[in-house]
Amino acid sequence: MSSEQLASIQETDDAKFIQIRRHLHQYPELSNEEFETTQAIRSWLAEAGIRIVDYPLATGIIAEVGGRREGPIIALRADIDALPVQEETGLPYASKIPGKMHACGHDFHTAALIGTAYALKAIEEELEGTVRFIFQPAEERAKGARQVIDSGALTGVRAIFAMHNKPDLPVGTVGIKGGPLMAAADGFTVEIEGKGSHAAVPDAGLDPIVAAAHVITALQSIVSRNVNALQSAVISVTKLHSGTAWNVIPDKAVLDGTIRTFDEQVRKQVLERFTQVVEGVAAALGTSAKVDWIGGPPPVHNDEALAQLAQDAAAAAGLQTVVPVPSPAGEDFAVYQQEVPGLFVFMGTAGTQEWHHPAFTLDEAAIPVSIRFFTELAVHALKQLGHGGGEQL
Repeated sequence: MSSEQLASIQETDDAKFIQIRRHLHQYPELSNEEFETTQAIRSWLAEAGIRIVDYPLATGIIAEVGGRREGPIIALRADIDALPVQEETGLPYASKIPGKMHACGHDFHTAALIGTAYALKAIEEELEGTVRFIFQPAEERAKGARQVIDSGALTGVRAIFAMHNKPDLPVGTVGIKGGPLMAAADGFTVEIEGKGSHAAVPDAGLDPIVAAAHVITALQSIVSRNVNALQSAVISVTKLHSGTAWNVIPDKAVLDGTIRTFDEQVRKQVLERFTQVVEGVAAALGTSAKVDWIGGPPPVHNDEALAQLAQDAAAAAGLQTVVPVPSPAGEDFAVYQQEVPGLFVFMGTAGTQEWHHPAFTLDEAAIPVSIRFFTELAVHALKQLGHGGGEQL
């Protein structure tokens, strides 16, 4: 089917998918609480006769189109959860749930994937394989991808694709890049144990606040002195808690923060060096330290062959492609990429604010653009994988 025919099929439903996005936006649900969202997605898919595939997921839903012809299975994924953010957009369809908001655009991702399912359903007889749609819960907690994999929903999938909206790219533009695109996002808590004393006689104790200050400073040397200059890493201490009174040196100081890396070897090196620095500096000042890791998703690392395939699909869809700047934000799509070849792209949405901002918005004209792109991408991927193109993937 030609691009013009696909566009014609989609055009009549554009308003529907914008309304779907607005409904989702008004009723956001947090990670692993997406019960109403799941039921709504189920009903919208049922309207088009799209088959639901039952997997043991408490929230989230899996659907399929195709399979009329023998061929490969590919997956398209959208995340469906929202954030604990109070919305400040002033939109007429703003969140009706206090303290919860789709401030990362997952409502946009979901609406676009539903639209893609509708478009592919309309040409189901022509598909050279099966497209599996993964509406994934709990991306914001970096838990949902593993839940989907453990449910068995990735079984048989040859390649997986997804997107994230990108406010700084114009509508009609898609960022496609092989290799690293988003960072591993690890968190940490460091507890430094000292010995409390009166603030007037610090020599009678072991000051954990002084130790914490030295630890924070020393940690900054890891990136500048242990990471190759052609690689990158970020270490940020974002919280420091200690003490309860102005004239008392406390027993303990607690640090929290995050580490971001784009390469698994760099990630391993930084995490090891982090522990060495924390424990060594604390010991040098007579205190002790314990590091607790909050393991996040690994880096998003895109398959090069799938990136080329996506560029061809974007050209067929009439979109402009750019090479995006990698983002230090984390994405649990990376967990899928540890199982099967995958590609994650940035879709231009011309927003006014970045992700997670209470005034986050996007241009809804990007919804039909995204549907057109992912429809073309699915058709291209099935054809290439089905014609022996999977070996290099």
